[in-house]
Amino acid sequence: MTPSRPVLATKTSMLLVLVMQCIVVLSCVGVTTLVAVTVQERSIRSATTDRVLDVSRSLADLAQVRAAVQLDAETAMGELQPLADTIERASGVDYVVITDADGIRLTHPTASERGLPVSTDPSKVLAGESFVGTESGTIGSTLRAKVPVFDGGTVVGTASVGILESTIAQDLDDAIGGLLPWVLGSVVLGCLVSALLTGALRRSVRPVEERAREAETQRQIAGALRDHTHEFRTRLHVIRGLVAEGESGAVLEYVDRLVPPTTVMDAASAVTDPALRTLLDAYAAEFADRDGSLEVDPLTTVGAGVLDDTDLLVVSNLCRNAIEAADGRVRVLAVADTTDLHVDVNDDGPGIAPELVDRIFERGVSSKGGPDDRGVGLDIVRREVAHRGGSITVSRSPWGGARFTVEMPLAVRDRAR
Repeated sequence: MTPSRPVLATKTSMLLVLVMQCIVVLSCVGVTTLVAVTVQERSIRSATTDRVLDVSRSLADLAQVRAAVQLDAETAMGELQPLADTIERASGVDYVVITDADGIRLTHPTASERGLPVSTDPSKVLAGESFVGTESGTIGSTLRAKVPVFDGGTVVGTASVGILESTIAQDLDDAIGGLLPWVLGSVVLGCLVSALLTGALRRSVRPVEERAREAETQRQIAGALRDHTHEFRTRLHVIRGLVAEGESGAVLEYVDRLVPPTTVMDAASAVTDPALRTLLDAYAAEFADRDGSLEVDPLTTVGAGVLDDTDLLVVSNLCRNAIEAADGRVRVLAVADTTDLHVDVNDDGPGIAPELVDRIFERGVSSKGGPDDRGVGLDIVRREVAHRGGSITVSRSPWGGARFTVEMPLAVRDRAR
C-alpha cells in the first residue's frame, strides 16, 4: 500500500526539521567564528601596537641613547647598533631605528641604510609628537611606533620600532589555524545532535504514522462497505416489496438474477448447517466460473445452528483468500463439536513466501499484490480468532499451496446448548 498523505507529510516535515537544524547550526557556528576571528585580529593588532610603542618609549628613555645621538655619526652608530640588535632579538620586533636630530639613521637592520635619512617624514616626531600606525619603509609595510628622544626639553633624536604586517598576518593565520578544529568540531557535533534529536522525534511520531496508515486503510474499507451496504439495502427493499405484494415467483426470479443457481457443490449437500452449506455453495459457484473446484472435506461435521456470524465470517474470509490465491483447487474442512470449531482450508496456489509468513496476518499485507484493498481478509480473521481466544496458523498444503488452520472456541451461547 502506498503511504498516505499524512505519512508523506510527516516524513517531509522530519527532513525539513533536520535541514533547518543543520542550517541553524552552520549559521551560528559561522557567525561565532567570524566574530572570534575579528576579535582575534583586533587583539593581535592591539597587542602588537602596545609592544612597539612600549619598546620605542623604553628605548628613547635610555640615557645611553640620549647621549649617543648627540655624538658624531660614526661613534653613535658603533655604540647604538649593538644595542638595537639586542633589543630586536629580545622584544621580537623586526626593526629598531634610532636617528639624530636631523633624521639621519644611526641604526638599521640593513647596514647600507645606516647614515642615510629616514624614508618617511620625521618632522612631526622631531617636533615632539609620537606616531603609531602602518607605513611602508625599506623592509616593507610595518606597524610602527615613533617617539622623540628628549634631552631635557630638547628633541635630540627619534626612536622607531616596527613589526612587519606580514608577521602580524602570520600570527593571525596561526590563531585561526588553532581555532579551526574547534569550529569543525562544533559543526559536526551540532549536526550530529540535530540528527539524533530528529531521529528521536521521528521515532516518537512513527506510531502516529502507523495510526494514520491504519486510518487511511479503514477509510478505504469503510467507503467500500458503504457502497456495498447501499447496494445491498436497495436489493433488500426490492425483495421486501415483492414479498409484501405476494409476488413469490418474482422474488425467486430476482434472486436468481443476483445469484445464479448452481449445483456444482455435491459435497456441500452433506453439510448439516444451512448457513455454512449456503456459504460454501456460493463460493463453489463463484470459483466454478473461473474453472476452479471448491471441495468440502467429507469429514466436515457442523450441526445446524451451531455457528454464529463470527464463525461464518472466519470461514468466509479463509475461503475467499484461498480462491483468490488458488490455481484451480480449494478444499475446506470444518468440524464443530459442543465447545470448539476447527477450520482447515487448503489451496494449490503458489503458497506464502517465507518473508511474508510472519506478516501475512497484518492489515495491508498480501501475497497476491494488486489493489490497495488487499490484505484485509486475513487481518479480520486474525482479530476475530484472537477475540475468541483461539489460534490461526499457516503452513504448506498437500498440493504445495497455502494451508490455514483455525482453532477457536464457539460462542458462549453455543456452548450452553
